[in-house]
Amino acid sequence: MRAARGIADAARRLGAGLLLALAAMAAHAGAQKEEDLADSVRGALAAAIADDRPARPVFASGGERLAYLKWLGEMSTRLASRIPEPQMRVELIEVAYYEAKRAGLEPALVLGLVQVESNFRKYAISSAGARGLMQVMPFWVRTIGDSDARKLFHLQSNLRYGCTILRYYLDREQGDLYLALGRYNGSRGRPEYPNAVLAAWKRWQYSEATVTVAGEPEIAPPRPRAPVAEPPARNPFSPQRVAANPS
Repeated sequence: MRAARGIADAARRLGAGLLLALAAMAAHAGAQKEEDLADSVRGALAAAIADDRPARPVFASGGERLAYLKWLGEMSTRLASRIPEPQMRVELIEVAYYEAKRAGLEPALVLGLVQVESNFRKYAISSAGARGLMQVMPFWVRTIGDSDARKLFHLQSNLRYGCTILRYYLDREQGDLYLALGRYNGSRGRPEYPNAVLAAWKRWQYSEATVTVAGEPEIAPPRPRAPVAEPPARNPFSPQRVAANPS
C-alpha cells in the first residue's frame, strides 16, 4: 500500500512538473500566419530567397577581418555548450552572420531568435509544423520558394528564409521590432515572445566587425528597440522599392 501510494505521489509530482514545463513552452508557442501577399511583394521576397551570390562577408581592411575573426571566436566559445562540434558551430555562426547582414539585421538578434525558437537544433519541428533553426513555417516555401520544404532543414536555406521573413515583418511594422517579432511568432501584441528574444539577443551581443556582404555597402546595425529599415536599393523587398516596382 505504501509503495503504491509513493508511486502515485511521484506520478502527481511528475505530472505537475510536466505541466509547468508545458506552460513555460506555451509562453513562446505560436506560428507565423499565412497571409495574402501582393504579387510585387511575393516576387521581391522570392528573389531575395533565390539570390545565389557567394555566402561570404567581404572586408574593407585587414583590421575589419581581424575584428570579425575575434567576434567569430567569441561566438564559437559561447555556443560550445550547445553545439560541441567546432566545425558545425563555426559554420552556423558564419552563415547566421552573413544572412543577418544581408537582410539588414544584427547577427546577435538572429542568434537570439534561433536560441528561443530551436535552441540551435537544426532539425527541430514545432507542434505547429515550423521547422529548423529559425522555425520557419512550410507555407513560406510554397509561397516564395520552390515548394521543397525539406530545404528548411538545410542550414543556409533555413537562415535565409528566417532572416528574409523577419526583415519583411520589420519593414511591414515600420521598424517596430516588438511587433515584427510578434508577427514572426504568430503572437503579435503579446509580450512573452518579443521579450524572450530581446533577452536572448543581449546574451549574444558583442562588438562586431564592420564588414560588407558580397561587395555591397555596409549596413549599420539597427537600434536596439526599433531597427531602421535599410534603403530601397539595399533591401529588395522594402515598401519603397515594392511601390516603385508594381507588378
